[in-house]
Amino acid sequence: MKRSRFYRISLALSLSFVALFSACSREEELTLDEINRIIAAGKGEILEKTVSKPWRGEPFVDGKVGGTWYSSMTEDPKSFNLQVAERDATTAGVVSRFHDYLVDYDYVRHEYRPHCASFEIVTDEKHDRLSVIYTLRDDLWWSFYGSDRKVKVTSDDVVFWYKEIEGDPGFQSSSYNGHFVTMPDGSQKEITIEKLDDRRFAFRFPRIVANPLLATNREFGPRFIYEPAKKAGGVDGVLALFSVASDPKQIPSMGTDFLVEYTPAQRLVFKRNPDYWKKDGTGAAVPYPEESIVQIVPDENTQLLLFKEGKQDSYGLRPTDLDELINRKNADYTVFAAEGSLGASFWSFNENPKNAATPQYAWFTKKEFRQAMSCLLNRDRIATQTYRGLAEPKLDFFPEANPFYNPAIRLPYTYDPARAIALLASIGIKRDAGGVMRDDKGNAVEFDLSVVSDNAIIGDISSIIVDECKKVGITVNVRATDFQKLVEDLTATYGWQSIIIGLGANYWPTQGSNVWPTTGNLHLWYPLQKKPATDWEARVDWLYNEGSYTIDRAKAARYWDEYQRILLEQCPLIYLVRPQSFMALRNRWDFTNVYFDNIGGFEMSHISLRP
Repeated sequence: MKRSRFYRISLALSLSFVALFSACSREEELTLDEINRIIAAGKGEILEKTVSKPWRGEPFVDGKVGGTWYSSMTEDPKSFNLQVAERDATTAGVVSRFHDYLVDYDYVRHEYRPHCASFEIVTDEKHDRLSVIYTLRDDLWWSFYGSDRKVKVTSDDVVFWYKEIEGDPGFQSSSYNGHFVTMPDGSQKEITIEKLDDRRFAFRFPRIVANPLLATNREFGPRFIYEPAKKAGGVDGVLALFSVASDPKQIPSMGTDFLVEYTPAQRLVFKRNPDYWKKDGTGAAVPYPEESIVQIVPDENTQLLLFKEGKQDSYGLRPTDLDELINRKNADYTVFAAEGSLGASFWSFNENPKNAATPQYAWFTKKEFRQAMSCLLNRDRIATQTYRGLAEPKLDFFPEANPFYNPAIRLPYTYDPARAIALLASIGIKRDAGGVMRDDKGNAVEFDLSVVSDNAIIGDISSIIVDECKKVGITVNVRATDFQKLVEDLTATYGWQSIIIGLGANYWPTQGSNVWPTTGNLHLWYPLQKKPATDWEARVDWLYNEGSYTIDRAKAARYWDEYQRILLEQCPLIYLVRPQSFMALRNRWDFTNVYFDNIGGFEMSHISLRP
């Protein structure tokens, strides 16, 4: 197979820069500028052979029912329980097929739209109160596969879930913090929920907030199943529901699909739900494929092989896959490209006082140390070596799509090893005669970097971090582990030192109510604080709350500007790069309703077979 110039240079780029230079021809050594020009040409070559199709607000056209969709996932779900899904992304990906949200957000028109429910926002400015009144659709059912049994979805389901599941501290729900608002006097008051009738319910806010629909939009489970389980067994009784040993046909669905088969370590089989409320112009429920078969394939290379063999309908390309797949002759698929992601993975350091006896705690809690680490993070090298130039440094806090994005607010601590050395020296960390960085107590600066074990790209990034830190005398030890162990470390044991992980994009300024406020259970570097550990965190708490409750856009912008500047100055999370995304899709599917962009992702909810 003929290989492009981009492929040849990209092989070298997967090595270190030293290896890259030595890999060039002895007769013609390339300068860094020449290499970057080749990369740029290769990037253009890649993009010319892909399809760009972002969603611009187009309506979906009617498709036809039929066909089987083949895909894969990397690991088994832990449960089929909606509450368990909060802490496991794989489980959430499965369970989301059985549930649905109250409203949608149109990111092209920048407006909310009814989904499972319509809504009315009632504001009482005189008393600084606000209510959101939802009305459920009248065609929502909890259905069971292969059965005539159907149970009406009612406001009781939402009220129960909000009060007894999310609102019960025993479940440690990530949504729990979002049940409260901070009052002007600093006290916390709850957003209550009230049943109005079988289809209507109201969220009552104790003060006016800027985005009440974001705060109240949610998935929920069937009360008629979860309530008896809680009464009989409490928290454990609820979490035991719908284990992976359950008969999947006993799991009700109000969503797009039923789970009809689960074979551990092999596959899951879903069937479309004909009772799903969303119908096209012909009256057919979406999605259109009658069946979806998801194989459990832990190895990414095996997933690629399955795709190339035609046994998978879509595939998310890694940088190393690009040249082969876009240049494959007689390909029966199309590669779609999206712009750089809104969010990015980040590097963070543990500031939990549980580890106060360690020298690492003394380093990590100093902003100059974190700023120095940001100055040692060679984002351009990561973009070049790891993403083949198809990524860009993430230097902002809010992405462009955020309503309070300000292009003038940028990270001040970009790659600059000399500045990193100076910052470290300002807190007593200097290199000894042997070139080893030591603190003022003589401790060598050495720490662990925890990363997920099954992600080759993060592995490559961590190698670059190790190398850049080594150049200035800092030792970083990479600890690869499974994702669930990382989650446990972050939310329970708190024994990690530094970590690379992602938490999505800050599309809304108030997203992450369990991350950015100090009381949050995912306030990563030091969660569940009784009171802010630092003055800057106290200020961020205040700004987050004031921005959340300020309707006046100009005034709110001042709060959110300061909020962003503080977080970019303090570097509790050090963002890496925004990679472009690529998805390959079999040509047997009609692309009319297929869209791919960096906000909505790969939109395939209305995909159907070609006529």
